[in-house]
Amino acid sequence: MAYQLLKGKKGIIFGALDERSIAWKTALRVCEEGGEIVLTNAPIALRMGKINELAQQCNNAQVIPADATSVEDLENLLNKSMEILGVKLDFVLHSIGMSPNVRKAIPYTNTNYDNFLKTLDISALSLHKLLQSCMKLDAVNEWGSVLALTYIAAQRTFPGYNDMAEAKALMESIARSFGYHYGFAKKVRVNTISQSPTITTAGSGVSGFDAFFEYANKMSPLGNATSDDCANYCVSMFSDLTRMVTMQNLFHDGGFSNTGVSQAIVEEMQKAAGVSGS
Repeated sequence: MAYQLLKGKKGIIFGALDERSIAWKTALRVCEEGGEIVLTNAPIALRMGKINELAQQCNNAQVIPADATSVEDLENLLNKSMEILGVKLDFVLHSIGMSPNVRKAIPYTNTNYDNFLKTLDISALSLHKLLQSCMKLDAVNEWGSVLALTYIAAQRTFPGYNDMAEAKALMESIARSFGYHYGFAKKVRVNTISQSPTITTAGSGVSGFDAFFEYANKMSPLGNATSDDCANYCVSMFSDLTRMVTMQNLFHDGGFSNTGVSQAIVEEMQKAAGVSGS
């Protein structure tokens, strides 16, 4: 059901690769709620993905290639988006993350540092570059909303998440720090959403993902939040209903982040150990 929460609002969605992407789902929901968007991704991702299909479903939205690690590309993206949309932006979704160490299955304790720096640049510093470019160009309206997607591995250790954990921790810190400055300067809000493990092309590349997805689902009182659920949350954070929320890391994980252990997990461990419950 649509409520026209974003009627008249315009923005940019980064990172939609295919129909499993949270960014893809968010783009569709934004348009259902009356928003107008420009889509963007890295040139190589545009060639690999299906973003043109998404653009057609989003009222023939424009697609602009941009390397999020390049300030020049970001400034070009922002200027072209404002030209296409005819106004400054009301919202931006940063859904960007990539680790060469994860892709190459290089163990965390034997990390390749050139790869590590690329992970930090792509997955974290890109948010700072985006926000800095937005502020420099005055590209976001007052009370606008910038969101970045993150994961609880920024706070807790998940071995298979590798150096992406450091990248997410840095990204969350950037959101707080830049949120402070952008809030005072332009009333722009900056937040991160810490999502459940989600079946996406990127998420599925993490070692042991399938097993952990099931574990998290059994740990969470509400179960794992889906990509559709996350898209709805993003819409609410782009809307005027959340205009006083900024500098927050918002857990959207069915309660996983505050659950020590669930009864289902206890019973599974008892069964595996051959111990009967009391």
